Amino acid sequence: MYTREQASKLRQAFWTAFGQYMSPVLSAEGMPTNWINYKTGLKNVYFRMQADKKLASIAIEMTQPDPEIQQMFFEQFGAMKELLHDTVGEEWTWDLHTTDENGKGISRIYTELKGVSVFRQDDWPALISFFKPRIIALDAFWNDAKYSFDELR
Repeated sequence: MYTREQASKLRQAFWTAFGQYMSPVLSAEGMPTNWINYKTGLKNVYFRMQADKKLASIAIEMTQPDPEIQQMFFEQFGAMKELLHDTVGEEWTWDLHTTDENGKGISRIYTELKGVSVFRQDDWPALISFFKPRIIALDAFWNDAKYSFDELR
């Protein structure tokens, strides 16, 4: 078991390594991108990558405080579902009105990789291989899909 400080340092080391690995990769628009803190340009809509001791996940998260507005965003993503799945090359899980680890109401579109741990450096190549193509694909998807959200801004 790791102390809280050791766990934090290992997590930070992984995300630093991932960020360095991804830094030469340009966005779909040919621009340098902060892949770890990806900016969608929409308030309360995030692309999140998470890794813990049991699994890794990548998600589109909608965190609007009003459940009806959150549902409108979720439904707009639903209208783009085929494009999303074609772009990422797989089907993702869709959860309308679930909760995050802090009990906050969110909606998520995500996929997971089980059986990996950010605390095992031997798993880091698998984590990077999981995250890299999916965040790049999300960026390519978003490059095409973001304009359909203009009315919801």
